[in-house]
Amino acid sequence: MSNYQYLGKGHKSIDGLEKITGRARYVADIRLPGMLHARPILSQYAHAEIRAIDADAARRLPGVVAVLTATDLPTRDRAINSRHSAVLAREKVVFVGQPVALVVAESEAIARDAADLVRVEYSPLPAVVDVAQAIAPGAPVIWPRGLPKEGMDLTAAHAAVDKDTEEKERAPSNIHAENHYARGDIAAGFAAADAVVERTYRMPIVHQSYLEPSAVVAEPDPVGGGVTLYVSTQGQFGLRDEVARLLSLPKRKVRVVPMTVGGGFGAKYGIIEALVAAAAVALGQPLRVVLTRAEDFLTTTPAPAVQVELKTGARRDGTLCAIQARVTSDNGVFPFAIAGLVGILLGGYYKCENLAIDCYEVFTNKPQAGAYRAPGAPNATFAIESNIDELARALGIDPLEFRLRNAAEGGDPMGNGDAWPNIGLRQCLERMREHPLWQARAGDAAPSPDGGRYAEGVGLAVGGWLCGMSPAAAVCRADTDGTIRIHVGSVDISGVNSSLVLVAAEVLGVPPEQVEILQGDTQSAPFAGPSGGSQTTYSVSGAVANAAREVRRKLLDLAADHFEAAIGDIEIKDGKAQVKGVPASALPIGRLVAIGESKAGGPGPLVGEGNAAVEQNAPGFVAHLARVRVDRETGQVTPLQYVAVQDVGFAINPTMVTGQVHGGVVQGLGWGLHEAMVYDEYGQLLTGSFMDYDLPKIDGVPEIEAIFVENPAPHGPFGARGIGEPPITAGAAALANAIRDAVGARVTETPIRAESLWRALQAAGDA
Repeated sequence: MSNYQYLGKGHKSIDGLEKITGRARYVADIRLPGMLHARPILSQYAHAEIRAIDADAARRLPGVVAVLTATDLPTRDRAINSRHSAVLAREKVVFVGQPVALVVAESEAIARDAADLVRVEYSPLPAVVDVAQAIAPGAPVIWPRGLPKEGMDLTAAHAAVDKDTEEKERAPSNIHAENHYARGDIAAGFAAADAVVERTYRMPIVHQSYLEPSAVVAEPDPVGGGVTLYVSTQGQFGLRDEVARLLSLPKRKVRVVPMTVGGGFGAKYGIIEALVAAAAVALGQPLRVVLTRAEDFLTTTPAPAVQVELKTGARRDGTLCAIQARVTSDNGVFPFAIAGLVGILLGGYYKCENLAIDCYEVFTNKPQAGAYRAPGAPNATFAIESNIDELARALGIDPLEFRLRNAAEGGDPMGNGDAWPNIGLRQCLERMREHPLWQARAGDAAPSPDGGRYAEGVGLAVGGWLCGMSPAAAVCRADTDGTIRIHVGSVDISGVNSSLVLVAAEVLGVPPEQVEILQGDTQSAPFAGPSGGSQTTYSVSGAVANAAREVRRKLLDLAADHFEAAIGDIEIKDGKAQVKGVPASALPIGRLVAIGESKAGGPGPLVGEGNAAVEQNAPGFVAHLARVRVDRETGQVTPLQYVAVQDVGFAINPTMVTGQVHGGVVQGLGWGLHEAMVYDEYGQLLTGSFMDYDLPKIDGVPEIEAIFVENPAPHGPFGARGIGEPPITAGAAALANAIRDAVGARVTETPIRAESLWRALQAAGDA
């Protein structure tokens, strides 16, 4: 238990009431005078030339204002090389769901009806729709002249990790980047191994499945020549910069106003913002676009499909001695560097002298891949933790002890050779070893009394995420009623503001209820990095603390002058300043602020600025334990119990941290048992709605127990680490290992649905 008054104590969500009462304002709630509505026309082909666009019938429909194509917009001359720069297609389309035209009308209903009247004539071209086809000899090259190099990759902000991606001259190819990591002697490593496990693991394209589809309202400034965007975004400053570039505007002419975000998970950095802004500027009227669910599935940036061919070896004494892997990532039609991250984590969870990992980023005619909560980590973890489990079985070693024997620690190399900073992997495993569920496990399940139809098993997996960091600033302002207002530029997508109020309250000695967090826009807010990569609390809370300390210093000066006492004799408690040991002298800080504002020659209004630029990241690790029941006759898997141990460094607000762990675990269950975006051989999406795309349901989510290990981050504010990403990393692997424990079948593809497991059981002779 910490000695803090407020930090480390559970505190409710500060915006929970407005959300559950429907008062929170989302983009779709915005109404502006003269606002128009639009619907995009999306490509029906994965690869085709655009022969003609017939919009005459749509334009004749009453209430239709315009049908816009690429040449009508100020973005017409910009290179198309990313999802957000693919404003409207020019000459050809390269994925199903690419915007081709935009119908603008006086109402959403009219825009929808008019969109049905637009006819686009295509001439289909050969499409490359899967990785095996893309890298096969003689495959059509998607970018035969090379991808235009211009702008930035907004989606990469969620995975801001140096992946050492090789950019080298090569013949035109659908492999757009590669990473090669090696150390030691891989052949010697396998020669020394007493047990070797070699398997290929596959995970499909997975959608972030946020409740609120992508949405933008753009309001042009006819006088100043700029535009204001009201958006559901995770990173307002990067989005501003890219929209300004694409519209050829100075950054000061683009204002981004973040609205309440109805879920992002790495997907909301910039997709349709440039399109809506460009159309609004072209028409000179406010414009709103809220994607339908079907449109959102088709035209946004899901997590890529990843294949890992993995071979691992260990000695009889339990020492891991060789890791060899080939990673291929289906990144869609535009670049998204993730395979390198998979390689870094594959070779980083455990100490291993001999390693060879080759990673390939591959183009296909599908939507660009994007970040999804710890991008690459669920893929790497599913592969390495499945192999580790099999090695432990082959050697007859307890799987937890085998992991402990090899677990990486601070200073050990990651897959790319860089040294881990301080990490808590061992501490998580040691804490899990004490848990009753682990201690009570029975190994391979014995036949059940019903003749063996049902079997239970327990599976263990570890997972980790490097966690991001970025410079941030904050402003603290004290008011005459005692309210403390904290101005930040970060976007709250995870309840982080409910932790920032505790930081300010602790530093200033005021109740959290006296603290307000004001999220500004790109014109009014101090800078902060994007809200992703588990970096917001780690980066911003230090700036908030420093700003609050500056205000505290001024309050102490004022109080010392008022009480005619030394500053060291003054304390601030419960929102009041007093001479230590003399509670009768207590003066509310609001009164001190009023004195400061009215006193001639005094400090004036009490405002403090603070910034932070943490010098080293603080990775977060987990150990997860799943208990499942398997129906041998049907392959149906029922999760029964789940334990999530996580190194959080220091839980500033345990209530919010627990929520993050629970949410990440459920998403991990989705990766493991439910979710997949399925495309046919023509690049057509077959699972484009929540009727077809399977998500975990409440009756399929077991009891989840969250346990915190507090291994303080050396450079983190108050020892805190990033906590949002790690909870999703180990879910699929823990489930696969639990299924293996229950019925002896090793499934190497996700999602592990009933049919695929039943087939695995049949192949193993378990029918």
